[in-house]
Amino acid sequence: MKRSKQEIIAQILEVCLESASKTRIVYQVNLNFRTINPYLDILTKNSLIEVSKGEQTLYKTTQKGADLLETIKKVNESLSKD
Repeated sequence: MKRSKQEIIAQILEVCLESASKTRIVYQVNLNFRTINPYLDILTKNSLIEVSKGEQTLYKTTQKGADLLETIKKVNESLSKD
């Protein structure tokens, strides 16, 4: 079954709660390097993740992103209740 954009975004935000490289995000979220870029662009433009460039580029979920992730979890939890 195909995942929604919201599910993928939530998974990326979860992985980036503690700084993550693009490679780690790709493998943990089960995407490929071509499909991850638009998601990272959207999340960065909306200040949901921040990018730190050094020896390695790392992505970290911002407080705004963490708040969104919590909201998504609550909505999913409410929808899954019987």
